[in-house]
Amino acid sequence: MVSEAKTGWNGWRVLRWGIAAALLLTPAAMMQISDEWNWGPASFILAGIMICGPILVYERSARIWPSLAYRGGVVTALIVSFLLIWINLAVGIVGEDNPINFSFFLLIFTSVVGAFAARFQPDGMARAMLGTAAVQLLLAIAIATAPSTQREPGGAVGALVLCGFFAVLWLVSAALFHKASKAER
Repeated sequence: MVSEAKTGWNGWRVLRWGIAAALLLTPAAMMQISDEWNWGPASFILAGIMICGPILVYERSARIWPSLAYRGGVVTALIVSFLLIWINLAVGIVGEDNPINFSFFLLIFTSVVGAFAARFQPDGMARAMLGTAAVQLLLAIAIATAPSTQREPGGAVGALVLCGFFAVLWLVSAALFHKASKAER
């Protein structure tokens, strides 16, 4: 069993939560200034989950695994997950209202299931992120060859480039977890 590292309210932690608060307060302030900003309670709840959730996951993993390589793997996986969700909710990865976009949420679910199956151990996390990168690439090929993708503005090439970028980030996360597992031995 891994022991928890002691972490207090250091400058980095204050900065993380300060940025999160600023990001959540920005729409509230802009709603007072401009009529173009019109967020409801659901928008603030979703933004709070998307911003604070990854910070909480990072802080928990930093307490359990003080290794910088492990933390880097967590941060990279959280960033790629955040980007996948954010882009998908904003404009859709394969165009707006395209049902194929739902598959990207399942991709994130795949990485979460892999992390739990690995019990968050560095070597298992490396394999889980490697598997997620492979699923990302297979998904890219499936999306690029789908007839509905051909009708989208970015088309198959845009989907392949974006999915390739995400696959590289999953591979970076896998490499960092692999480095953490080697340092642990």
